[in-house]
Amino acid sequence: MKLFFLFLFIINAAAFFLMLIDKHRAQKNLWRIPERALLSVALLGGSFGVLLGMKLARHKTKKPKFALGVPIIFALQLLLAGFLFFSQRMI
Repeated sequence: MKLFFLFLFIINAAAFFLMLIDKHRAQKNLWRIPERALLSVALLGGSFGVLLGMKLARHKTKKPKFALGVPIIFALQLLLAGFLFFSQRMI
């Protein structure tokens, strides 16, 4: 279980910094991190980091894929975590 929480911490930190890096690169007109990569990191468990990066850096907040998609991914991940947590406690 500790390893799982370590994984979540690392992937969310990485997701957050990827959003900050992409915002910086967008401002400097440099090569960008593909949206598919950012959304993939969110799907792999980094949705909170992506959301935090969106809010703090004000990045990709107007893109529907991110404005709607990332909160939905986060909500589904929370539901799954709650289900797994409570189903284990029942056993």
